[in-house]
Amino acid sequence: MALRYSPSAFIILTLAALWGCSSGPSPDDEQSYLTELTAARAEKDKLFQESPDCNTTKDDAQCSPVPPPKRAALLPLRYYPADSAYSVPAILKLSDDRPVFEMPTSTGKPRRMQLVGMLEFSVQGQPQQLGAFVEEGTEQILNLFVPFADMTTGSDTYPAGRYLDLHPTATGYYTIDFNRAYNPYCAYNASYECPFPPPANRLKLAIRAGEKAPGA
Repeated sequence: MALRYSPSAFIILTLAALWGCSSGPSPDDEQSYLTELTAARAEKDKLFQESPDCNTTKDDAQCSPVPPPKRAALLPLRYYPADSAYSVPAILKLSDDRPVFEMPTSTGKPRRMQLVGMLEFSVQGQPQQLGAFVEEGTEQILNLFVPFADMTTGSDTYPAGRYLDLHPTATGYYTIDFNRAYNPYCAYNASYECPFPPPANRLKLAIRAGEKAPGA
């Protein structure tokens, strides 16, 4: 069974109010930001722990990608400590023609994705870029998919990379918050089909923020 790469609609809706994908912490609200991030992580653990196994229910909107036999080992999920230095402003430079890329996936079947544009930002004082994608043929963009790898990939973090989700903005200005980087579902369950980050989305620095590789 090949399932989609991103969190289920139920989890997205439940966590959206807590996470605010396009908003990061302000200097005067650091404690509030940390409290919200901690609450969001705890809520995700609860959902993954208590929801039915996706392989045993037809309701993909309310199921957990972590099979029950693995929950004791994989939950709670592992994270780097929250660090607001990894929440940075970005600008999206739109692509003129939205080219199509075939992303390799964990099942071996390529996923056809369209490049919406390049997010330009700086982290650790270094200018960086990440491509933002949607599924081929998407007409109304409700979510930008940003897969990435970095110098922690394959050691501290999942070997196939991690993901970010951003809500489109009318201004083209965003906040990339790596504290919210999450593992693809294939990290917990091989039945999921997860796109791998393209070469342009492989950062040449260590992003020590967000979700770590699953526990043993």
